[in-house]
Amino acid sequence: MTANMPAFDPAALRAKYDLERDKRLRADGNDQYVHLEEHSTHFLDDPYTPREERAPVTRDVEVVILGGGFGGLLTAGRLSEAGIDDFLVIEKGGDFGGTWYWNRYPGAACDVESYVYLPLLEETGYMPSEKYAGGEEIYAYSRKIGEKYGLYDKALFQTLIDAFRWDESSGKWIVETDRGDDIKARYVIVCAGHYQNPKLPGIPGVLDFKGHSFHTSRWDYDYTGGNQEGGLDKLKDKTVAIIGTGATAVQCIPHLGRSAKQLYVFQRTPSSVDLRGDRPTDAAWFNALEPGWQKARMDNFIALTSGIPVERDMIDDSWTKPMFRALSEGAGKPIEQFYQIMQMNDFSIMEGVRARVAETVADVETAEALKPWYNRLCKRPCFHDDYLPTFNRPNVTLVDTEGRGVERITERGLVVDGNEYPVDCIVFATGFDLAAYSGLAVPVYGRDGQSLADKWREGATTLHGMHVHGFPNLFIVGTTQSAWGANFPHMMEEQARHIAYVLGELKRRGATRVEVTEAAEAEWVARHEAESARLTAIWAECTPSYFNNEGQPSPAISRNGGFGSGVIPFVQILESWRADGQLAGLELQKAV
Repeated sequence: MTANMPAFDPAALRAKYDLERDKRLRADGNDQYVHLEEHSTHFLDDPYTPREERAPVTRDVEVVILGGGFGGLLTAGRLSEAGIDDFLVIEKGGDFGGTWYWNRYPGAACDVESYVYLPLLEETGYMPSEKYAGGEEIYAYSRKIGEKYGLYDKALFQTLIDAFRWDESSGKWIVETDRGDDIKARYVIVCAGHYQNPKLPGIPGVLDFKGHSFHTSRWDYDYTGGNQEGGLDKLKDKTVAIIGTGATAVQCIPHLGRSAKQLYVFQRTPSSVDLRGDRPTDAAWFNALEPGWQKARMDNFIALTSGIPVERDMIDDSWTKPMFRALSEGAGKPIEQFYQIMQMNDFSIMEGVRARVAETVADVETAEALKPWYNRLCKRPCFHDDYLPTFNRPNVTLVDTEGRGVERITERGLVVDGNEYPVDCIVFATGFDLAAYSGLAVPVYGRDGQSLADKWREGATTLHGMHVHGFPNLFIVGTTQSAWGANFPHMMEEQARHIAYVLGELKRRGATRVEVTEAAEAEWVARHEAESARLTAIWAECTPSYFNNEGQPSPAISRNGGFGSGVIPFVQILESWRADGQLAGLELQKAV
């Protein structure tokens, strides 16, 4: 056990964690949510950019990139640097930004430090204003990346891709859109990200509420007043309910609490909320950073949050400080002893989080309900200095559902334990739908019309998470069978770099078609499953969340998850593969 750890009983904590997890297990798993693409509702409407009608376009390009978030921006930027400029970015939103285009709720901000989270800082020369940049700044920075690489002339916004279909005769992808476009592409790169369509909880009556309602990713400032900085003045005479207490809710609840006449916070599972400690960027420090600093810092952060010992902690925040101490103690120890040290450290961190709740929240019953009982990474850790104090406001009431969730929604309010809470407005902070199309944002049909969803029905099959046998010239940027960690843009950067290398090699070798062999795909799946076995066992112990398929881990879910050894070992695999220069496992076809 590390020095200065508070006293606790590990066996008692494990029993408590199991008890709290079991309260929240449901037989319906992901089916508990309303998949909004199946309904005609206002929850999917874009409140930020009025739809502009346009004539269908006819394009035949080398590359189509699906998505204008960080994944698409990084991929387009790296392709441009590799001399590949005949591409088209197709984005359903009204601008670049992805998650940061949609998430404009008050208080939106990154919870990983800006110098690690914002990609391409050295390339753009941009200095974030704070250690943890706000959503408005991140959205503006996304547009800056688009401008730097000239991407606005290569983008179709407000355009939804209905399907990708491989045409064997032409060796190209047919791109079907909701605009009736005639678009063909030699290569397709899917950079859809995790956060596509918002989802709602499958509470009986969820679509029957007669008051006002919206999802946090479609924040209605016409109704609330104010902006991303807060000041929601139109709520001063409103009773508001918010469903959800995850990362988004932690950021917007303080603003709702300041503005609403009455705020009810409906909680199923409390978040882990630690110190944020934001501060302005020191310009002298930033401008003195040596070239290559951002990659080194990204590697340092992901190592610390993934359990890999490092010589020093460059980040020095609530993510990394407690990990650095434990990793330093565990370095060089036998693996089982190392795991034990890390688990004891996790117990200690979470004991500190729970103590912070007790110290901050005045009402004892409310404080007890806000304490999280699970390992730290079972849910996305949160960092905020105003969330917990919000529950000391007389107009803010926590409605804890003891893990069961809201019973039903009526035309005028929400029901828990038989008690109805009439409200004027419901805010759904319930996240995004990760279930559709086996993890891809649109249907994809490969050789002989095979659907990717059918091929992946029992779990994904890929090489490095990026290539799929039977789907030539298709590249995927995502976490499926690649790696992921606390900082998603890190992995996107590595994948963008890798894909740009492969496409550059195809161009150099005069090839126009690339496909992973069935044998190489099978070999990678076997390696992925072996590396991920322990991770699957860890997820099984966790409270339900989107990390573990709402408490239903399975072989298919494991296959669809990230590489078990984490980002750094995965990146090393990619770097070795590129250094070998053989494009191992890929079959190339040269132009005739």
